Amino acid sequence: MTDDDTGVGHDAVIGDIDPAALEPRRLLPGQRCEIRVFDVAAGTSRLVHESADTLYEAPNWTRDGRLIVNAEGGLYELLPDGSSVPAPIEITGVPGLNNDHVLSPVDDSVFVSANDFHIYQAPLAGGPARRVTLDTDALHFLHGVSPDGQTLAYVRVSLDGWGDVRVHEVGLDGSGDRAVTTDPGPADGSEYSPDGEWIYLNTEQFSRGQAQIARIRPDGRELTQLTFDERVNWFPHVAPVGEDAVYISFPGGTEGHPADKEVRLVLVTDGDWAAGRVVETFNGGQGTINVNSWAPDGSAFAYVTYPRA
Repeated sequence: MTDDDTGVGHDAVIGDIDPAALEPRRLLPGQRCEIRVFDVAAGTSRLVHESADTLYEAPNWTRDGRLIVNAEGGLYELLPDGSSVPAPIEITGVPGLNNDHVLSPVDDSVFVSANDFHIYQAPLAGGPARRVTLDTDALHFLHGVSPDGQTLAYVRVSLDGWGDVRVHEVGLDGSGDRAVTTDPGPADGSEYSPDGEWIYLNTEQFSRGQAQIARIRPDGRELTQLTFDERVNWFPHVAPVGEDAVYISFPGGTEGHPADKEVRLVLVTDGDWAAGRVVETFNGGQGTINVNSWAPDGSAFAYVTYPRA
């Protein structure tokens, strides 16, 4: 999460933002959207769905084998074999959604971030949403759910502005909200390891203006840098089984995680972050792989590209 997710500039007065005025991102003239799946063993990517009309973002992969994507302020589902087109999931009682949504690991629900800057839980099949975050003195952007389904890891943005962006945890009833990262520098993409022992994230704590991948204990101990390069690295996603991971890498000097950049997907195998290898390069960024999109068996992951004519 940054202002790239909301369409709100760094200079905006956050407390004055009108959620109803936030417009969904659209395709540019001559641009199309491609939902794709990368097969780890084969080392190949295949097209699942393409559109020149609708901009889809941020796939999840359900335990029963569906892809969940965001578009136009809502969620859609489709099959990863390309045999279906995206169908809307009707979630009620919530403002328009941004592209931060995560599946519950223990039941058939989904946690979503809405344009009122709160986090909600809703049935994945559709239906009424329940608000999780209770406080009104910050913006909340979801990125992770603990393996037991009881705690959320989210990005908290102070109403004072985008300079104070930290990872927090909160219980499903909105209680127990506390900071995981204590440095006021931007931290994002917080996601639990499958065993719940770590939260993976991207952070500028090691080098201002240059996000790198790291991990930290949920209690805030042992912040450990995992990538060391001149690029800007975002959104680490660890496979649900094994030790593979994938993240998106922007050119050096990139601020945030904007759209329409030449980006790379970097695959980490067997937990060897030093040996991560580039498996795809394309036009993308915002919306490509904002949330965990691994298949349940860790054999593949989904992502979105945005080719331009």
